[in-house]
Amino acid sequence: MSIIIITAIISLLIAVLFLVALIWSIKDGQYEDDFSPPNRILFDDPATKDNK
Repeated sequence: MSIIIITAIISLLIAVLFLVALIWSIKDGQYEDDFSPPNRILFDDPATKDNK
């Protein structure tokens, strides 16, 4: 019966760790640009002197 308590505590610690990582990535701005990545492949890069 004690193994159930140990595994429950470990799983809660892992869940809290993932929650902290999610909150940290949201506050760091990881998910702010949700428009550009899907549309970036549709347009060519602007021409520079080297690309002409």
